[in-house]
Amino acid sequence: MSDYIVEAGLREETGRAATRRLRRAGKLPGIIYGGGKPDIAITMDYNTVSKLLNEEHFHTSMIEVKVAGSRGKNTVLLKDSQYDPLMDTATHLDFLRVSASDSITMDVQVVATNVDQCPGVAVGGMVDIIRHSLQITCRADSVPEHIEIDCSALQLGDTIHIEDITLPEGAEVHHEVNFTVLNISVPKGAKGGDATDEASEETGEAGEAVSE
Repeated sequence: MSDYIVEAGLREETGRAATRRLRRAGKLPGIIYGGGKPDIAITMDYNTVSKLLNEEHFHTSMIEVKVAGSRGKNTVLLKDSQYDPLMDTATHLDFLRVSASDSITMDVQVVATNVDQCPGVAVGGMVDIIRHSLQITCRADSVPEHIEIDCSALQLGDTIHIEDITLPEGAEVHHEVNFTVLNISVPKGAKGGDATDEASEETGEAGEAVSE
């Protein structure tokens, strides 16, 4: 079952000049490929699809693309989206045909959670996400919206590697090296223990004040 339905039309003209004309007309070009079937060049309403692109769930969900003038059902995943580097507007979308049980590989965003509760941040550290996305292999109907890393217990200097992360059931990240995904780094210009020492001194002073 698809989470989204996108209406599209067949795109007869291709090439840069044709796609520029489409964009001026408020259309967004795209392509559907894979699944052992011929590629279909399509066009979609820009305003409708641009709103969907703002939804995180859209990027990892199964989508049904209804193409006017084309037979058959197109169940797809959004495999790639291209943007204008200056305007930051979508210019082209690539959709991959899938079935629910297909094993697929997708880039999934890494999200740091509970940063406001992180002890390392409380003493002046910073959450440094080294890998902003991970290449996840899983069923097409089970792609996670994002991969969460809980920072609530991380101290200054702590590092999270790929093997420290609990992935959703059935998902895996193929790797040969236990690479770093996130760490709690010391701010530039600060010595490793300065922030922690200052915090300890403040805690001690506060304790003396209370005991008096």
